[in-house]
Amino acid sequence: MLLHLKNLLRPEELARARTLLGDDAPWTDGASTAGAQAVTHKRNAQLAQDSPQAAELQQLVRGALQRDPLFFSAALPRKIFNPLFNRYSGDMNHYGPHVDGAVLHSRAGQEWVRTDVSCTLFLAEPDEYDGGELLVHDTYGSRGVKLAAGDAVLYPGTSVHEVTPVTRGARLASFFWIESMVRSDEQRRTLFELDMNLLRLRERHGESAETIALSGVYHNLLRQWAST
Repeated sequence: MLLHLKNLLRPEELARARTLLGDDAPWTDGASTAGAQAVTHKRNAQLAQDSPQAAELQQLVRGALQRDPLFFSAALPRKIFNPLFNRYSGDMNHYGPHVDGAVLHSRAGQEWVRTDVSCTLFLAEPDEYDGGELLVHDTYGSRGVKLAAGDAVLYPGTSVHEVTPVTRGARLASFFWIESMVRSDEQRRTLFELDMNLLRLRERHGESAETIALSGVYHNLLRQWAST
């Protein structure tokens, strides 16, 4: 499932993030953090994880995720990898096709996180750079994603994906992974669709015996499928 999360960041949060990710930020070679499979395909700059800027930005992004009900419904998060931040520009301008590691070590809490769901949070406006699309390849073909600053996209961690070359300007983003309480992408999609349709039914008809019964179905499925 590929899902667009609109306005994840508030305007003042986005402005603060942009300030912290300026040219004077402690940028490092992104290839130094890539795994063996991806290192030859990764050409970008990445914010130093141990910097004060990274610590503030991670707190900002986590706070935005915690207040977003759509994110919770779609990802059903059990663990969240500490958000990372990158920049594509100049010669460090693309990331070729790759699959993220299945289990990654997050510095936040010093824990291992299974990468069920991937997330990219865009921090530069689309008209500020050319190229830089996130291409997600799956059984339905390739889908390009280039969103407004402050918006994010969720997609399966199992997907082959890439960032196309940035030929003008700079693409800024945060990226991270979620270990879901529900490992199966198909089961998460079923629960998300059920949750969204229950929401629409309540908006249209209010609470009823039917919505209460369907809520029971949702929670019984979640109880059956979730690991906490």
